[in-house]
Amino acid sequence: MSLAQVHHISAAAGDESAEGRFTAVGRGVTAALLAELEPLFAYVLPDGAPHRPTDAELRSLPQAFTYAVLSDGSRAVGRTAPARGESSAPVRFHTHAVHIPVGVPLPGDRLPVEAWRSPHWATVTPAGGASLSDPLGALPPGPAPVREGLDDFAVSRGPWLAAVLSDLRRASEEAAPAGGPVVLVERRSADVARWLGLAAVALPRESAERLTFTTYTRRPGSSALRVVGVAPEDAAAAREAGLRVHVCADRPPVEATGDVWARTAARVWRSRAPELFQEARGLPGDPFAAGPLAVVALCAGVGLGSEERAAAAAWAAERPYALDAKRTGQLVEALTSPGIDDRTGSEFDAVGRLFGALDGRCPAPVTAPLAAMLVTEAVRGGNGSLELPRRDAFVGPEGEAIAGVLGPEILTELESGAGGSRPVARTVQLLRVARLLGMNTRDLLPDVATRLAPALLRETEAETEGPEGPEGYAGPGRPEAAAEAAAGTPGLTVSRGAPGPSGAARASGSAGTPAAPRSSGTAGSPAAPAFAPALLELLDEQFDVRTALLGALDRIAPEDPGAVARFLERVALPFTGTQALPHLRMCAEAPGAMTTLGRDRTALWHRILRAAGLSPFAEPLVLRTAAGLVWEDRAPTVEEARLLLEAATSDAHRAAGTWSRLADAALGAPADAEEAEALAHDLLRAFPQEIQGRERAALQLLALCRDLRTGAPEPGWADRVRTLRDRAAPLEPQVQERAFTALAERLLAPDRPGAELYAFVRSDDTDLITAYDRAARTEPTRTRLRTQPAYAADCFTVWTAHPHVGPAWTTTAAALLEEVLRPAVRSMSAELVAEVEETVGRTGSSGRANAFRDWNRSRTLGRLGRRIVGRVRRG
Repeated sequence: MSLAQVHHISAAAGDESAEGRFTAVGRGVTAALLAELEPLFAYVLPDGAPHRPTDAELRSLPQAFTYAVLSDGSRAVGRTAPARGESSAPVRFHTHAVHIPVGVPLPGDRLPVEAWRSPHWATVTPAGGASLSDPLGALPPGPAPVREGLDDFAVSRGPWLAAVLSDLRRASEEAAPAGGPVVLVERRSADVARWLGLAAVALPRESAERLTFTTYTRRPGSSALRVVGVAPEDAAAAREAGLRVHVCADRPPVEATGDVWARTAARVWRSRAPELFQEARGLPGDPFAAGPLAVVALCAGVGLGSEERAAAAAWAAERPYALDAKRTGQLVEALTSPGIDDRTGSEFDAVGRLFGALDGRCPAPVTAPLAAMLVTEAVRGGNGSLELPRRDAFVGPEGEAIAGVLGPEILTELESGAGGSRPVARTVQLLRVARLLGMNTRDLLPDVATRLAPALLRETEAETEGPEGPEGYAGPGRPEAAAEAAAGTPGLTVSRGAPGPSGAARASGSAGTPAAPRSSGTAGSPAAPAFAPALLELLDEQFDVRTALLGALDRIAPEDPGAVARFLERVALPFTGTQALPHLRMCAEAPGAMTTLGRDRTALWHRILRAAGLSPFAEPLVLRTAAGLVWEDRAPTVEEARLLLEAATSDAHRAAGTWSRLADAALGAPADAEEAEALAHDLLRAFPQEIQGRERAALQLLALCRDLRTGAPEPGWADRVRTLRDRAAPLEPQVQERAFTALAERLLAPDRPGAELYAFVRSDDTDLITAYDRAARTEPTRTRLRTQPAYAADCFTVWTAHPHVGPAWTTTAAALLEEVLRPAVRSMSAELVAEVEETVGRTGSSGRANAFRDWNRSRTLGRLGRRIVGRVRRG
């Protein structure tokens, strides 16, 4: 059918009083459509255009080639070009347009942009109206009208290709993207049409038909079209309007687009292979997925980047049935080309999936290059996430060849002493590749496992550590501040050193108060570390590696059982087999036991110890592992320490190093824990060689407390308390309090040796005298003073003796006389007071009896002091 044509003449340039008019209108074009078409034909001259241009200048002015969809669904294709006017209006703008009704395709099923080079666009209204040849229907057959010269243009616009094609793709979506049209800035409007020609070839037909455009406008911000072209002088205004602007007539862009399809399409155009777009559309998948286009490009020899190659491999891995044998071989050859040096991890991962899809579906010679590439990357590239081929992928010459190249490198790295700092994933990958290539690593396994075991714990801790502990998980050895606060049990502040007397843990504050055992009872399971899947596959594949690694982990477990327990809860190692592995079994038992038994550390201790399957007498180190799991860096209570001491012989504790925890318990116990003294006495007898230095002096001080309270300590104990205190510095406050209190109570006893009292008074030790003052003011001492005249007389004699030994004793004794003894004497009956006086005289002298009599009558400490001093001197 014949399409209606429209001709329009715009107003003369600079003549704002004039109006444009339609000079010819084809049949079927209504007045409403004309009103909608007229704004599309508006033309504004570029800045600096001459008023009376020459013919050459007139031809150089931009032409606006426009394709628009009208409100009724019909379309219009037209060209607006400057034309020679009358003498009063030297330049006018003539529009020749074709109206395309709804549902009517363009002649020859063309795309609108294919008509931009049609020779039948008129620059004047023809005589007889709009009956000239249709510029759309008269196009020559074939793609030449739109594709001629596009290859050269694409190469010249290489730096902008990917970004522009990406935006044109988005502009062609069914729902027009918000934000206004895409703006293409070119010096010539014909180059904007060429951009649209590139898009018409690259985009699917339905997308290209949605791409409305004009090749020239001065008002891009007010355009309802999807793509507009502007001259360079209007680029700034387009940016200010917030539009997406591509200045293709300026410096190349710096940033590359993230659209993989657009980058692939740009490579195809620069390779002058536009026929590949149609070929790609014959493959299954999303029309704008990069995979199909990348596949056909690689098969055609087009060089692509890493992301594009990864897209091709990933697409082919999902649809291995979509490619014939020839194209599959071409794709494999392109992906494994030795000239490629920019492969990335994502590309290798995609190639690994492709190998998995093709393995067994294609002949081994086809997939062998993929397998060799993957294995080479696993060894030389350090990609620990690769999905390795099956072991039989290298049966035959291919396997021997790759093993001959990579085998020495694998063995050298596995033997390297740097394995302690090598990532776990790397070691696991090397071991798996070694087996894949049939290499003998049996002699290396002991050393490899010894280095790998601590690396497993180190990486697990580093990967999961956070401000709340590992991912908020309160597993073995992790603080439970929240649980302890809820239970009203304060935590322990502990400084932990190496096992032994010089590094024994010391608790402060509320030491001896049972802290909650660590619990694994959190919702959900802790996340496995990244290397876990590959590690478990390795252990499943290689029994000798599993045996060596489990043995190495079991050997290091006693050193940090909490870390091993946290590791085992994240990585479920297989314990099947004949290995004993007592320490690993204890660590694996700990989380569940803590959840079940809660804060009962005694029950927890027994359950974890039973899980070992070995007696502490046969394997003493199970004591260290169990203690580390239950208490980790905390000191046991005194009761728990006695449990530990009785669980095995001193030789077993000595071998396990757990004696230091027992010392922690004794020295960290509260001042009122009576069993701490007996525990200290037993520890000094059981570990005489191990406990030395400061800890030994502190424990001896505790043992001396026991003798002061219950036995007959050797003479010189008053000085010995001071000596041991100095040797044990810095002494735990609760130990010092216990020792000083025991000493003071012994010195206040009626039967205390005079020599010890004299040594104590003469020391004038402020801390000891303060403890003595505190003990003298306790209620038992006050009661004894009130009810036993002999005791009151003895205290009067002591507290009035030695007035010149030092300020600490003189001040304290005077205060005790006035504040403790005087109230006690005043509460006595006259008979008892007389008995006190008589006892003082009998045990002392007549002068001291007179002194007591005067002191009892005196009211001030100053008078008493003067009288006592005078009488003592006279006596």
